[in-house]
Amino acid sequence: MTGTPAGSGPGGAATRAEYCVIACAEAWRGSGELLASPMGLIPGIGARLARRTFAPELLLTDGEAMLVDADGEREGWLPYRQHLELVASGRRHVMMGASQLDRYGNQNISCIGDWRRPRRQLLGVRGAPVNTLNNPTSYWVPRHSRRVFVPRVDMVSGVGYDNAAAAGPSATRFHHLPRVVTDLAVLDFATPDHAMRLASLHPGVTVEEVCEATGFALVLPDDVPFTREPTQRELALIRTELDPRGHRHREVPA
Repeated sequence: MTGTPAGSGPGGAATRAEYCVIACAEAWRGSGELLASPMGLIPGIGARLARRTFAPELLLTDGEAMLVDADGEREGWLPYRQHLELVASGRRHVMMGASQLDRYGNQNISCIGDWRRPRRQLLGVRGAPVNTLNNPTSYWVPRHSRRVFVPRVDMVSGVGYDNAAAAGPSATRFHHLPRVVTDLAVLDFATPDHAMRLASLHPGVTVEEVCEATGFALVLPDDVPFTREPTQRELALIRTELDPRGHRHREVPA
């Protein structure tokens, strides 16, 4: 038998998982009428929270052919051809997972080890190249560790800033990696050479902890802020409507 996570009651303090939801939601702030494609539980809650609060024009889908509202109720039809038009024109913001990420945002979800003879086969490249070259793409990493944040990915699935630049203007037209959200922090690429930067810390986490859990040197601002705190309305929506069973705490324990 498990108890209710600390702070998950209607008036309790925000938990680490709830800070992660907020950090994911912020990826879609100011997006306007853009298709959100969150992959994973906490990014999904974040996208729905954004739609319910500060991003009311955000488009959500049921994962198939229907547009839905933040409660999952159908509100429109999105045929496959129209979905592809959105994908090809930079009008979609996907938040993917990553088995490996490097300093410039190259992502690997394909294999571990030499791709010609991998030690472990993963999902495969899938749609990662198209996502990263044609749409804004953020990442969600529920366990920040050196196994994920590596000096060099074993195989490029999602395209980082260095490889996009090397491929020329056709690869950089819509290429944009807004943020990486983990259970420890928010990272971005807002640096002159697009090297990964520590953008904010979740409360209770130190800069040293994040650096120790990262396999390369992060760009560190002089003053690293904390991830913004959820409002009482946002906490109420998360706890009573968007995730009343508290599944977020299975992904990021309190």
